[in-house]
Amino acid sequence: MTLQETRQQKLATILKLAPVVPVVIIDDVSHAVPMARALVAGGIRTIEVTLRTPAAMDAVRAIVAEVKEAVVGVGTVLRGGQLETARLAGAHFAVSPGTSPRLLDAADDNELPLLPGVATASEAMALLERGYEHLKLFPAVPVGGAKLLAAWASPLPQIHFCPTGGINLANAIDFLKLTNVVCVGGSWLTPADKMARGDWAGIEQLAREAAALK
Repeated sequence: MTLQETRQQKLATILKLAPVVPVVIIDDVSHAVPMARALVAGGIRTIEVTLRTPAAMDAVRAIVAEVKEAVVGVGTVLRGGQLETARLAGAHFAVSPGTSPRLLDAADDNELPLLPGVATASEAMALLERGYEHLKLFPAVPVGGAKLLAAWASPLPQIHFCPTGGINLANAIDFLKLTNVVCVGGSWLTPADKMARGDWAGIEQLAREAAALK
């Protein structure tokens, strides 16, 4: 088995853990562990911590160290060096909004599974040629949403998607019922107001609602 095949197998297992992957922005490192514990208690183990704040990587390290049930990914990966930093921090996977040749070359040499973002069939085909069978459709709703993925199911049956962008509790089921969708990504499980207040019970309830979607 090649390294890419191994990475794809790991990614398949991770994406099947829950119907929703929370896309989390963490401004305060002290929020990372209680937030992760609330998500896990609500039935959501997979967590994508985006690299959009200075606190993000320290938050990943904290969750990995203290919430063993959580499967932590690093999102908004734009550069190859971030893959290795994420791996060393203990992350289980990485997510990018799109791809670049340098990022893909770095991913080829790294053990960390990458879920790359696409917005067109041509991008999906190019990644399939490089051995990627699990992709992120981004931004999912603006580029065509569930109708687009339904149209891709027949010509691109090898590819499984985690659509992200514009998805919420109300429209998630439109994606999850598709044969080529494994899970969806969404930020509605950890809204900024609840994070700022430390409303972990509220986040746990949102996680329970999301977990019930399967």
